[in-house]
Amino acid sequence: MRGLVGSTGRIGAALLALLLPRAPLRAAPQVGVPDCMTGPVRAEVLADIGIRGEIRLASGARVILDSLRWPDAPDVAAAARAWLDARRGAELAVMPRGRPDRWDRERADIQVAEGDTDLAGGLIGAGLAFADANEADSLCRPALRLVEADARAKGHGLWREPLPDAADGAALRARAGRFVVVEGRLRHVGERSNRTYLDFGTRGADALTVTVSKRTWRMVRARGLSAASLEGRLVRVRGILDIWRGPTLEAGPDAIEVLGEADRPEAGPETERGLRR
Repeated sequence: MRGLVGSTGRIGAALLALLLPRAPLRAAPQVGVPDCMTGPVRAEVLADIGIRGEIRLASGARVILDSLRWPDAPDVAAAARAWLDARRGAELAVMPRGRPDRWDRERADIQVAEGDTDLAGGLIGAGLAFADANEADSLCRPALRLVEADARAKGHGLWREPLPDAADGAALRARAGRFVVVEGRLRHVGERSNRTYLDFGTRGADALTVTVSKRTWRMVRARGLSAASLEGRLVRVRGILDIWRGPTLEAGPDAIEVLGEADRPEAGPETERGLRR
């Protein structure tokens, strides 16, 4: 343990470097927002892996990785658990982030002291987890989306099959109740007093509709997006898929990504260097 404590400064600097994306991303969160504020780095030991990737530390603390969503697919979830379990007993540097989740588990960025392996970056880079804000308003580590894009381009893990098309109702219905990442051309944006609706099909078509709360839509607009700028664009959305008349999901502000040659995320060696090794 003495060696880990002695190296906390170096590890802390490495973790802090992860807070800043190494390539420009649209709507990157501000460091000062409550969900993304960080606490002091501390030394811990990985004791066990709980359900859906909960990390149990030798100190008794329960931690979940920030900016990461555990996979629903049983085979991928088993592989993700095995990836973490292989690091059982490892000395860690843990940086708390934001507020605990609804189960009072600490959110954190975590690196293995030996080799500085970043746990979230490693899982996402292997295609074993999604880069997602979960219950937070902001994705605190947007550079993880670049690592996810690289895993998707290489067909790793979760990305072995192509993403479902937002206009393919039958394919979406087969994924009801699961967290999905979907792409398609946005046909219409309907702004209402309490909600905004993003429609990926024409009226009556069996296609995805994304619902956005009034509060979230204000955040989306504050980031430079609007009904006019979204309609007709290729868009990637993510969330838990439900069926109500047709396929639908409710999106947070960081769950809506406008795609195109200029702003499609692409990962490269420089982007990934500080995220997984």
